[in-house]
Amino acid sequence: MKRKDFLSIRDWSTDELDDMLETAFAVKADPAKYSRRLEGNGLALIFEKPSLRTRVTFEVGIRQLGGFALTLTQAEINLGKREAVGDVAKNLERMVQGIVIRTFSHDIVEQMARDAHIPVINGLTDFSHPCQAMADYMTIRELKGNLQGLKIAYIGDGNNVAHSLIYGAVRFGAHLSVACPAGYEPGREVLEWAGKNAGATGCRLEVLQDPVAAAESADVIYTDVWASMGLEAEAAKRQQVFRSYQVNDALVRNAKPDYIFMHCLPAHRGEEVSASVMDSRHSVVFQQAENRLHAQKAILLKVM
Repeated sequence: MKRKDFLSIRDWSTDELDDMLETAFAVKADPAKYSRRLEGNGLALIFEKPSLRTRVTFEVGIRQLGGFALTLTQAEINLGKREAVGDVAKNLERMVQGIVIRTFSHDIVEQMARDAHIPVINGLTDFSHPCQAMADYMTIRELKGNLQGLKIAYIGDGNNVAHSLIYGAVRFGAHLSVACPAGYEPGREVLEWAGKNAGATGCRLEVLQDPVAAAESADVIYTDVWASMGLEAEAAKRQQVFRSYQVNDALVRNAKPDYIFMHCLPAHRGEEVSASVMDSRHSVVFQQAENRLHAQKAILLKVM
């Protein structure tokens, strides 16, 4: 029987995700203890989008768990064009023990999971970025001690990162204020699901247009690039639309004095975040990036 895929945080219960975070902390504290858990297992890493953190942390993480990774780029596979997604899945399930896929359409990841009888992990789609969000919530808990009732302010585009942060806030009981320009809010499907499920953990979710209101008394200030991969043609327009959503010294003064600043990276200093905030003592972006390694090891251990 196929083990569980990791396509979206909303597919996993609060108890399962809490257990995954506990595993991530255990792996980080004593990596040698887990060094043979994936021994003899090969994983195909499919990358149709550029990657630094996702590729490095998965390749290193798989090797540190005793397995090995085979990285395949768009030039080698070209999903749905050179070969049907289902055919790729049926080939890979006979050759490797798991698949990590980073692509554009979320439908491709879901189809891969339907057709491959081995675990599939979503390394990023245009709709969601669950591995990033798990590392984010690991970092917040590591630094703040808990997630329940903590206020996170996400400032910027209601994109894939925002979607996964919303799912995580609902599952972990955090309070999340999302500030976006009109027309750039998170997807209706995500907000409707959150509205139906937030009460179970005490999560409070609000979607605003005022970044100052969102940042008020926040424990965490989070932002992302204004034009995600695939939206480069909109970059100039988005710089105008998002100009007042920059995370800068004036904005973060509304947060708690001990707030932490987070960014999933890569960051564009002077656009979505000022250099003064990005490089301040409040910034934990590189600890956050490191935790991709530990969180993804935990994900691998739970699905493999």
